Formats: sequence, C-alpha cells, structure tokens
Amino acid sequence: MTYTNFTRALALALAAAAAVVSVPAQADSFASSASSAGSASSGSISDSIGGSSNSSSGDNKRAETGPYRVIDVAVAPAKAGKEAKTRITLRAVAGDAATQFWVDVPDRALAERRVAKDEVVQVNERVYGYEFAYGDTKQPFFLALQDDWYRDLASRKVTI
Repeated sequence: MTYTNFTRALALALAAAAAVVSVPAQADSFASSASSAGSASSGSISDSIGGSSNSSSGDNKRAETGPYRVIDVAVAPAKAGKEAKTRITLRAVAGDAATQFWVDVPDRALAERRVAKDEVVQVNERVYGYEFAYGDTKQPFFLALQDDWYRDLASRKVTI
C-alpha cells in the first residue's frame, strides 16, 4: 500500500466512523469498526446517485454543495445480492431549483432516524465524494464515495 493509499484509507475510515451516530462500545479493533461503519453508511457514487436533471455534460453523478428538499422517499429498486435501500429524491432549495437527483441509501444507515418528505438534507462535496447530512442537526448519515475511494475501502483477504 502506498502512502497515498494509506492516507486515503485512513481518511475514509475516520470519515466513516464520524458518520455513524453510535459506535459499539466493544473491544473490537478500530479497523473492523470502521469497516462495519463504512458498509452501513457509505456507497459508491455510481451505485448511489443518479437522475441529475440539469447536467449539461451528461454526468448525472454530480451534486452541488447546499441544502436540498426531500421531494420523495421510496424503496429503491432491488439489486440481486445487495441489501435493501431507500431512494431519496432531492431538489435544490437555493440556486437552480431545477437541480434534482436521487440517492440510494442503505436502510441500515437510516435505522436510527429516517428521512421524511419535505425535510431538508445538507449535501457537502468532499475530496472523497459527497456527504449527506440531516439539515437540522448537520449529522452525516451517508457518504457517496468516488468509485476509486470506495474500492480502496473494500475489505480484502490477506494471506501471509
């Protein structure tokens, strides 16, 4: 693992740990806790975001930083072998009100607090992707990671 990959993995582990509302108080290692947190509260941009209505480049995997109003909450289309997800459709509160997209969030990431229609969600662009947070508390509930970052976070079997 190069220094860049190590730094990236460390940043992802810390971001995933910060995005989890409650962390088990068990004596598990930090790595396994971060891995569990990451799987519950993160996903790749290509699997999680879509439907941008105002993208001139055709790139429908982009969101702008800012507040978004939840205009619909529904069950996301099922994918074979994947966990259940909730599809949250968002529309920009400020700026170009035509900006609209959806994000598929694992149900486990919303276990402690669901997102409701008409609620405000804060979207923040980060170096690793996008952070989705509750508008009232600014508490992150989901990270949509750039695909290369998401691949780097994946668990791998190590043989010695």
